[in-house]
Amino acid sequence: MQLGFVSAILPELSLEELLAFAAEEGFACVELMCWPPGQADRKYAGVTHLDVSDFTVEAASHVRDLIRIHRVDICGLGYYPNPLDPNPEHREQVVNHLLKVIRAAALLDIPVVNTFIGRDPAQTVEANLLVLPHVWNPIVELAKTVKVKLGIEHCPMLFSNDEWPGGKNVACSPAVWRHLFGLYPDGTLGLNFDPSHLIAEFIDAPRALREFGSRIVHVHAKDERIDRDRLYEVGVHGLGWHQPKLPGLGDVQWGPFFAALSDTGYDGPVCIEVEDKAYERSLADRKRALRQSKKYLEQFMS
Repeated sequence: MQLGFVSAILPELSLEELLAFAAEEGFACVELMCWPPGQADRKYAGVTHLDVSDFTVEAASHVRDLIRIHRVDICGLGYYPNPLDPNPEHREQVVNHLLKVIRAAALLDIPVVNTFIGRDPAQTVEANLLVLPHVWNPIVELAKTVKVKLGIEHCPMLFSNDEWPGGKNVACSPAVWRHLFGLYPDGTLGLNFDPSHLIAEFIDAPRALREFGSRIVHVHAKDERIDRDRLYEVGVHGLGWHQPKLPGLGDVQWGPFFAALSDTGYDGPVCIEVEDKAYERSLADRKRALRQSKKYLEQFMS
């Protein structure tokens, strides 16, 4: 396994500065954010370390030069919108950009594009799954053609009132994953596995790893802490009772997690994703968060 980080937490750094930092700190890889420039509709979105809007062979050559200079791999490209948004115009925009991200990954020989399946939060799971193939068939077909894997992250995207009641990502449970892999059995579409989201859903992460290990194409390392007092006040249908934390500072059992992950035979990237509010005050704090997380996780990966 290779230890890296998700670039969203360092938005003010250029691509070259980002890779230099990764190299200096001993990270093996980075997942680069590829949002359309200037388009942020939520926290941690809108970061553009690789602009794929008009990505050319020449641009790809420049990125390869930076990779060679800094000796840090780009393990995946990340773009996490809502491809099943109920607004047809917005849905078309995000799907078109996602296709650009996939083409850019192919030009760079980057094996994985990480994203969300999406969801209309006002509709049932079943209603969303009926719409899903119409949106996702062409996306998966392009990825298959250019030999890029799609890593679907399983965060429910249910954090605020505008995402209520269903959240903005339907692919957040084993039952839905089985459905997806039945629709797309060839392996082009897989999981970008993040144990933190399963804490909030009370889903057994090691069990999920052992069942779906063959479909894991990328891993995020983030923790999640349940606020039991808040949970008592609002119940599981309320908001604000679980918070992202750095690895080791929440409720993920990292020993059993890595034991199960290694049992699957997974040997790919594990990217730290920092969304911990306690480390957001400055660029120095966010860099410290990455260093601290790296030091903690190395005990399971060295």
